[in-house]
Amino acid sequence: MERVILHSDCNSFYASVECLHHPEIRDKPVAVGGDVEQRHGIILAKNQIAKRYHIQTGEALWQARRKCPDLVIVPPRFELYMRFSKLAQKIYLDYTDQVESFGLDECWLDVTGSGIKGDGMSIAREISSRIKYELGITVSIGVSYNKIFAKLGSDYKKPDAITRIGKDNYREVAWPLPAGDLLYVGRATRRKLESYAVHTIGELANVPERTLKSWFGKWGEVLYAFANGYDITPVAIFNNTPPVKSIGNSQTTPRDLNTDEEVKILLYVLTDSIARRLREQGFKGRTITIYVRDNELSSITRQHTLKHYTNITSEIANGGMELFRMNYRWYNPIRSIGISISDLVADTTPTQTDLYCDERARERKERLDAATDWLKKRFGTTTIQPAVLLTDTQLSGFDPKRDHNIHPVGYF
Repeated sequence: MERVILHSDCNSFYASVECLHHPEIRDKPVAVGGDVEQRHGIILAKNQIAKRYHIQTGEALWQARRKCPDLVIVPPRFELYMRFSKLAQKIYLDYTDQVESFGLDECWLDVTGSGIKGDGMSIAREISSRIKYELGITVSIGVSYNKIFAKLGSDYKKPDAITRIGKDNYREVAWPLPAGDLLYVGRATRRKLESYAVHTIGELANVPERTLKSWFGKWGEVLYAFANGYDITPVAIFNNTPPVKSIGNSQTTPRDLNTDEEVKILLYVLTDSIARRLREQGFKGRTITIYVRDNELSSITRQHTLKHYTNITSEIANGGMELFRMNYRWYNPIRSIGISISDLVADTTPTQTDLYCDERARERKERLDAATDWLKKRFGTTTIQPAVLLTDTQLSGFDPKRDHNIHPVGYF
């Protein structure tokens, strides 16, 4: 039996929910974003009216206002969005238990075994109708035989649309689209493909797999499979409490960063939050990843695996700072920065000691972190801080542990 995969994408999710709760702004250009004065200041979502002004997700608020002076910017309310996300998931679960989230506003559904409810298109129409009338928002749905083309179908036409990409029509529907429309073909990959005169998904599909592998390494095999519709990745069984794979924080800076010392301040604030959450949840991690975006909106991501599993604040911060110094060349000032730790294990997991490591010093650091955690929990995050954070309170004056940030999940 051929698989039937749906991908449901709530249209302009954050903005749609805000307009639902604020009828007075429904007919205006609306965007959800951060604090303009603090410049936590990027567009997280926009409604269809704002899209007509070419406002883009991820651009700075001041840039968006320059395009649309009448733009209404509302602060994000993640608890509200999470509630609507769970309501949508509840509808999806009426059709299958294979419901896999891709962020708050998107889900894959495998409805292969839902024949009693109709074929893929009829199920998609029913879900679309229920989301509209039960939640008051709209969705775009892709119907296909694999997850990649289902995702492509949900992006194909918006808002409030259903697109089928099957084995009989994917060459006509999917292949003429730009290669950049394919999941995980980002800006850098797209530019490299264009340098080889590969512009569309169809052109990508017709490049020999061995050639793509020579261009991109093992990732070339993935691109070949995606473009040709060979993806067989299953839709995961729904789990309301997915396992924690990484813990991280990122921050758009109140001003552009120009020096290593300024970056160090931001990284230490972010790392303090990460390490405290590791300790609270009983984890240690080993792989540190940093994300850096400059003021030209160009970004890099780098990672490094430590010798030891750790939840020690200073070890994670120093590892992140070392990664930054090794990989960033200061061609442009920095607009935002993030750090995370993955490869998590329980903090009770036995670990191999190292003859060349001062384990007693590490134990002292662990006790110090435990003591500062207690003080911060009782008296607030700023009760005790490293001296470096006091040199620039504009950069260090935020609390990422308190602020509720939601990040998209990965495909793999």
